[in-house]
Amino acid sequence: MSFTSLGLSAPILKAIHEQGYDTPSLIQAKAIPVVLEGKDVMAIAQTGTGKTAGFTLPILERLSAGQRVKNNYVRALILAPTRELVAQINESLIKYGRYLNVSSCAVFGGVKINPQLLRLRKGSDILVATPGRLLDLYNQNAVKFSQLEVLVLDEADRMLDMGFIRDIRKVLAVLPKQRQNLLFSATFTDAIRELTKGLVNHLIEIFVTPHDLTAQTVEQSIYPVDKHQKAPVLVRLIKEGNWRQVLVFNRTKHGANKLAHYLNEKGISAVPMHGNKSQGARTKALADFKAGAVRVLVATDIAARGIDIPQLQQVINFDLPNVSEDYVHRIGRTGRAGETGKAISLVCADEAAELFDIERLIQQVLTRIEMEGFKPSNRLMASCLDLRPTRSKKPKAVDSGSQRSGENMRHYKPSKSKTSRYLGGKSHKSGNGICGNNAN
Repeated sequence: MSFTSLGLSAPILKAIHEQGYDTPSLIQAKAIPVVLEGKDVMAIAQTGTGKTAGFTLPILERLSAGQRVKNNYVRALILAPTRELVAQINESLIKYGRYLNVSSCAVFGGVKINPQLLRLRKGSDILVATPGRLLDLYNQNAVKFSQLEVLVLDEADRMLDMGFIRDIRKVLAVLPKQRQNLLFSATFTDAIRELTKGLVNHLIEIFVTPHDLTAQTVEQSIYPVDKHQKAPVLVRLIKEGNWRQVLVFNRTKHGANKLAHYLNEKGISAVPMHGNKSQGARTKALADFKAGAVRVLVATDIAARGIDIPQLQQVINFDLPNVSEDYVHRIGRTGRAGETGKAISLVCADEAAELFDIERLIQQVLTRIEMEGFKPSNRLMASCLDLRPTRSKKPKAVDSGSQRSGENMRHYKPSKSKTSRYLGGKSHKSGNGICGNNAN
């Protein structure tokens, strides 16, 4: 199957081709025709499968032939949980709508609201927003919804886990009843089911859920090491492997700052990224990392989902996550869209319980490698795979910040699959990360 068989027009197909894609992923092939028909859709698919294009492409197609948007009005609204994901969705709209007369705008907290107020005066065919900032703009009469045709809830499970349900319900209360509803999520939970009941009575359900939680394209291993030796081991791995781009996950904001400082002292350019950083600093850190200006991005779990880094080959768990499901989302930053990658975890004896939980979740014992010269004095217990069904732990906030702007990161149950190269595996830097406009 190719994109030409999905009902998309020549301008969109041209933009897709220029990005190097010919074949849609499974979620794209299933979702795009249904969305084009104007039906309500709930689509469940793991991260890294191109869900974003599954709704951005048909929305661009539908709006390209419609009426012009009025000042302060929007025709499609896309809600997403984090600033980074909002910016990334808007980048997708800009890329694939470049030959269309369709405008888009991204709004989120952590930046000044006045430029967003001014931008929305012109109206926007598509508005991508975090729930909190959207409500702020609505309360200032900056955005109106009587022209709204489509509503999208992206990463719906994450938004519910982050406590956005009240804001979402406030938004739903002011939207026109006659609209198309699209809900995209990585997992299907009781909370998701309950939310869909409040949206629609009849919807098309699309499930793309493989048996493997982790991608076959990701080579996973652990290095048993004493806690105080983790940083030197990381330095050796980077230098001996001559790694040019490494995403390192740290459990705390303080730890991320400290590790980035240590790496810079050792001659390895690194920058931290977490919820205490301003939006400008976070945007710059991610942009510099993608562009190769820095070798290492040290992040808390704020970067574990919704951030697409092209051809990222190494992910390091400097600390194991408190909740085992987050391990899958962390390592899902590599091995995307058919590319291969490595996921290495530095594990000390105190993290044995977290390791066993992860192995139980993914149903495999991870390969252990001992680095010469760094034999741990505190032995990491041997793994014994527990095949009993897992129970999700209660979510814990690990990177607190402004919940209304999408930073109070909580946890969710993920999945990940083996896939071929498809649209959605690349990401490009956008202008200021706030607004984009394809309109002539």
